Amino acid sequence: MTKKAVVLLSGGLDSTTALAIAKEQGFECYTMSFNYGQRSLAELNAAKKISKTFNAIKHIEVNLDMTEIGGSALTDHSIDVPVNEEIEQQEAIPITYVPARNTVFLSIALGWAEVLEASHIFVGVNAVDYSGYPDCRPEFVQAFESMANLATKASVEGNKLTIEAPLINMTKEQIIAEGIRLGVDYSQTVSCYKATDDGLACGECDSCILRCQGFAGQGIVDPTLYI
Repeated sequence: MTKKAVVLLSGGLDSTTALAIAKEQGFECYTMSFNYGQRSLAELNAAKKISKTFNAIKHIEVNLDMTEIGGSALTDHSIDVPVNEEIEQQEAIPITYVPARNTVFLSIALGWAEVLEASHIFVGVNAVDYSGYPDCRPEFVQAFESMANLATKASVEGNKLTIEAPLINMTKEQIIAEGIRLGVDYSQTVSCYKATDDGLACGECDSCILRCQGFAGQGIVDPTLYI
């Protein structure tokens, strides 16, 4: 029987690795990205390319304007993205947290999974080497899965949905090692919060620093192109 999965794909390192894991596990993958008003569109272009690389059955890009809500340096351009020393001085939940983002994204992915009759949703959230986001914790993933299996026609009819977060307990180094094993071309991925439209990374934001440290820890040359 064909196994179908919806994979949330931002175009970054983590979500691409999650897609590679889903493919290895034998899933037919349907990838979903969000144009939610983030600073850079480079990650969306990367997601399209990565979907083709992994032979996703279908890739869709959902337009969802979260700039109207604001409250994050990623969606409100009047708020600066923390860089370098500022990162060490952040509160536990930094200003790059986008309010309710993963809850919203997973909810829309849940709807598509129902339509596709997909049994799994893959998401690349990580609770170890991450920026302190509350919606990247195992408790959140478990709670969302419980909600999904209460709220959907599919679950009422006995078709349980599973939220897969294969990277949840991995360090950035471990994620990169797994991706290399699976043949991921990380030069296609964009992780920077402030990337230029052609994919050049700043090298200064939280996401860039975590990514750089991960490659250094593996003794692998970082394929990221920097400004």
